[in-house]
Amino acid sequence: MPSATVAPPTLPDPEIVAAKRRLRAEMIERRKRLATPSAGGALAGQVTKLGPFAAGAAVAGFYPMPPEIDVLPSLIAFAGTGHTVSLPVVVGRGQPLIFRSWMPGAALASGVLGIPYPPEGNSEVEPSILLVPLLAFDRRGHRLGYGGGYYDRTLADLRAKGPVFAIGVGYAFQEVDEVPADSIDQPVDAIATDAGAERIA
Repeated sequence: MPSATVAPPTLPDPEIVAAKRRLRAEMIERRKRLATPSAGGALAGQVTKLGPFAAGAAVAGFYPMPPEIDVLPSLIAFAGTGHTVSLPVVVGRGQPLIFRSWMPGAALASGVLGIPYPPEGNSEVEPSILLVPLLAFDRRGHRLGYGGGYYDRTLADLRAKGPVFAIGVGYAFQEVDEVPADSIDQPVDAIATDAGAERIA
């Protein structure tokens, strides 16, 4: 009996990889110059405009590391309206993230690169609303991350299981005309910044 043919893994387009690298360096410098700590409160107000959200829906955010935009006010708002809030945990290189429940203000452990995460005793959560960090975004819903691919793998994994509403969150100045993207990049369903919010058509 002939063995099944296994399709070779899809390799990233080297031109797109190079374009992402250039844009990533540019946007890191832009964010260093323009980031403002007060933007988190404005972001929280814009995130609410993307609702109404299903009652009690599980929400995943991330613990912001300056100069990332502060999503904690958004997570506090979600927790205050009865949503389960969770934060990501890196399981291993090349693997999707998992999410553990967390209440704003509760203790966190120190993880990869010093990024705080919920300790092992916290329950694992499968979110249906996901706040996604970014370095750049465009109006098509493409985002530029940090290059590890964690959120692309995570979104692909979650979307294979069921509906998930992914909101790219950042500063308004992180918008660009076009983010280089290929077939492995997962677009977000909406964008929210300190200056506005919109769903991607």
